[in-house]
Amino acid sequence: MYREIRSFVRVLGAIFVGFSCLCTANSGKWKGKKQICNLYDGKWVYDESYPLYDSRACPSIRKEFDCLKYGRPDHQYLKYRWQPNGCDLPRFDGKDFLRRLKGKKIMFIGDSVSLNHWQSLLCLLHTAVHGSNIIRETNDTTSIVIFQDYGVSIMLFQSHYLVDIEMEKIGRILKLDSLINGDMWKQADVLIFNTWLWWYRRGPKQPWDYIEENGKILKDMDRMVAFRKALMTWGKWVESDVNPSKTKVFFQGISPSHYNGMEWDEDGVTNCAKETTPLNGSTYPSGLPLASKVLKEVLSRITKPVHLLDITTLSQLRKDGHPSMYNGFRGMDCTHWCIAGVPDTWNQLLYAELVGGLWIPAW
Repeated sequence: MYREIRSFVRVLGAIFVGFSCLCTANSGKWKGKKQICNLYDGKWVYDESYPLYDSRACPSIRKEFDCLKYGRPDHQYLKYRWQPNGCDLPRFDGKDFLRRLKGKKIMFIGDSVSLNHWQSLLCLLHTAVHGSNIIRETNDTTSIVIFQDYGVSIMLFQSHYLVDIEMEKIGRILKLDSLINGDMWKQADVLIFNTWLWWYRRGPKQPWDYIEENGKILKDMDRMVAFRKALMTWGKWVESDVNPSKTKVFFQGISPSHYNGMEWDEDGVTNCAKETTPLNGSTYPSGLPLASKVLKEVLSRITKPVHLLDITTLSQLRKDGHPSMYNGFRGMDCTHWCIAGVPDTWNQLLYAELVGGLWIPAW
């Protein structure tokens, strides 16, 4: 197994030197008036017109993310806008979003970062069509908000690993080769996948007891290798089950946390509690995490269209964007994001990709 890991890491760098694929060939290319640019290459700029909405008027924010409600004293973090180098990111237009996706189902699939992303979109849309008819439904795995006037469903399917966890006689088994929920997913018109947060969980917070791969039961394995194997299983499902003429597939890039100040050149800092401003510039001192490289390598192997929402670097620059202790649990959270805040930019980018001539005309 360790030879496999070493070999994988050695070739990883070479893979990315010239890596080009359907998933990223058009990644973030916004076509405005006489301009084409990479939406994910840019910097954060102060903008007094932000935030895009008043979070106090949004009814759907969970206590994990509602930083203003739970006493965050500084508000400057709300005033930053993502500025791509070479063009402008279109401002989110909720009514236009709903009109263009009339009758469609949009599903987020993933962990609590997907919940973070989903709730941001709900706030953006609620602000745009406040007072319209909205229905909310929830079952064991899925939460649905339906904007009835437009026939648009915004859905969240909870899945920590994308692949399956099944209870058997010996305990809970994380099955790296099994993905049984795909039939529900492919009923949606837009899919936004995410997984990473839970792959290094251990102890009582780990929701499985064994790993199964190729019919073999293991007590554990290198978590980055397991992550890659699960992504490969997901990729095979995309290849075999997704109809690109009906369903548009996105994968959200790795969402970073900020617990180690050495990553942004602040030695001795162990959380985000005192961070109130973004990093300047377009690059993060410690570079991309290995998980991002693994994700891109797996996406490069998929022949069907999968679009990467490449939010990692722009989110790394926002060490100020987390709830820290200003959440309903009062614990230190430098993993999730305040709403309003950084996830609104993720949704601006999703909106830009959907309306930028790459996806909507296919319907």
